[in-house]
Amino acid sequence: MPRRLFSAAPLLAALFVGLALATPARAEEPAPRTITISGEGEATAVPDIAYIDTGVVTEGATAAEALAANTEAMAAVFKGLEDAGIEKRDMQTSQFSVYPVYEQMKPEDRPQTPKIGGYRVQNQLTVKVRDLDALGGILDKVVTLGSNQLSGIRFSIDKPRPLLDDARKKAVEDALRKAKLYAGAAGVALGQIMSIAENGGGMPPQPMYMKAMGEMARDSSVPMAAGEQTVSASVTLVIKID
Repeated sequence: MPRRLFSAAPLLAALFVGLALATPARAEEPAPRTITISGEGEATAVPDIAYIDTGVVTEGATAAEALAANTEAMAAVFKGLEDAGIEKRDMQTSQFSVYPVYEQMKPEDRPQTPKIGGYRVQNQLTVKVRDLDALGGILDKVVTLGSNQLSGIRFSIDKPRPLLDDARKKAVEDALRKAKLYAGAAGVALGQIMSIAENGGGMPPQPMYMKAMGEMARDSSVPMAAGEQTVSASVTLVIKID
């Protein structure tokens, strides 16, 4: 009589299903209780660099005439800056434009097409000054040499990372201080820190707008005050509470 062959797979599958049904479901662990708190920190230092936005604006009957006058004046400004110790890497053209200047029209002449009375060339330069003690003399020099446009000065920190790291530490300390305060008031104990997230921080530039160009040209010793620069940081902590 031939033997009947059979597979054990269906039997094993049924056995596993039975065991699964017989095993009680494990209760899910409750999510840990946490407190989420933010902290802010600041660090202050005296700026050690400055950025000057200066340039030359010229006009002429033709675009070529205006450009030639502008080129001559800007060449003198570049040369003066180099003589004052400013390196080429610290000078960057930030704007250059040539556009027509229209003649003023009398009310009775309108609406005739405006006529071009000349051209204006503007060459704007951003200069990084690393020696703030020389800043006043540099400003006087560029104005004397022909710069007739000075839109502002921005003081900054050349290497802000250590200052920002100090602000970050203070931000964490501030968050922990608040967390302890809230935990004590709520009657709970602080546990381990679950996460730390930086919310952002920065060192906004501090513009300083200058006196009129005519006044500066008459003053051979332009007074400068750098003041202080503040760097800020903000963090958010998620802390387990018991």
